[in-house]
Amino acid sequence: MTICPTSTRRAPAAAAPAAAPPAGPPAALPPAAVRTRVVVPLRFPDGYATTADVLTFDGLVDGKEHLLLGLGAWRDRLGELAAGGTAPLVRPHSECLTGDVFGSQRCDCGPQLREAAERITVAGGFLLYLRQEGRGIGLYAKLDAYALQDAGLDTYEANVALGRGEDERDYRAAAQMLRAVGAGRIRLLSNNPDKAGQLAAYGVGVDEQVPTGVHLSAANERYLTVKRYHTAHTLDLSGLGGVGGLGA
Repeated sequence: MTICPTSTRRAPAAAAPAAAPPAGPPAALPPAAVRTRVVVPLRFPDGYATTADVLTFDGLVDGKEHLLLGLGAWRDRLGELAAGGTAPLVRPHSECLTGDVFGSQRCDCGPQLREAAERITVAGGFLLYLRQEGRGIGLYAKLDAYALQDAGLDTYEANVALGRGEDERDYRAAAQMLRAVGAGRIRLLSNNPDKAGQLAAYGVGVDEQVPTGVHLSAANERYLTVKRYHTAHTLDLSGLGGVGGLGA
């Protein structure tokens, strides 16, 4: 594979079967309630445009201001779901100021957000924008971790060196939001098996895990490779060879 200075998108891998449900009953969560719903036209830097129903909530367990964006024919998908049909396509997307807003190529967050908006608009479903920057450690700590990565640590090692967890993200509020709008089963647009496991543990059935594309750049090659081999993200990196000391 040729690594270009700008991002190169590869087609997503085939969808994976649903993860095995967790043993025992789902963890109990208090219900959340929709607070406000507004219509927001969206336009991305490449010109792609769609319209979102943006929902806010009361009663989220972590007290943060997360958003649920209903895209495409999401109401129809919920109707089909209630009748036992296909579940809505859902992406829980963790906030990334550097990638989502400034277009940083050190990660793949911005391209994944853009991809998710279009794919969910076509399929009908929800984009959850979760306020847990830097895999839950916050913006300043994430930039501290970048400095450690520049000194040779990988993305997970850097978090641990700061005295934080490798990944501190918590999907309880995501489960609350989905349940509040009636999405008790979903098709999960994500490469991350931890998202599927946490959502299932909190009572949201994951019928299918649908991979995103691979958004590769010269600046994020090592980052994506570490995610693939350290935390089993479903990323097709065939053809890369050894990266950052990790064999393909």
